[in-house]
Amino acid sequence: MTTLKAAKARLLKYALAKPDATLEHPWGENVAKVRGKVFVFFGMAEPDAKYADYVMGVKLTNALLFAKSLPFIEAMGYGLGKSGWISVKKPKGALPAAMFEEWIDESYANVAPKRTTVQSRRAPQAPRPAVRQEPARATARTSRSGDDRRGKRSSSR
Repeated sequence: MTTLKAAKARLLKYALAKPDATLEHPWGENVAKVRGKVFVFFGMAEPDAKYADYVMGVKLTNALLFAKSLPFIEAMGYGLGKSGWISVKKPKGALPAAMFEEWIDESYANVAPKRTTVQSRRAPQAPRPAVRQEPARATARTSRSGDDRRGKRSSSR
């Protein structure tokens, strides 16, 4: 059985492996950010901190209803719970690390700019050569039979 500290370290390492992910410490907490936006809260490192029994906080949409049905999940404070953020307490027994990693994936997809998440799903490609496009040329409209100068058809039936 892994300790909470070891599980949080593994989940933090998993989160930081995402494209453009960085570790920052606002309010003394460990958070994973993507392009300046938090996608996982890991709390404070001190074992006697106020929320020391929490594993992480993530933003869910697809798994939100399922997550809220679990006894170790609660809506995040400071009004964040209204927009899908949840706090994950240490569950009794073994930590479901695979499920927590899926939640980190979903939170990353919800927070990261769409450009980043689409690029992370695609395989790397070689850069395409630049193609120079010629400017469109203006063409003169010619009057067709039956049309007058304003583009309306004459009434000759």
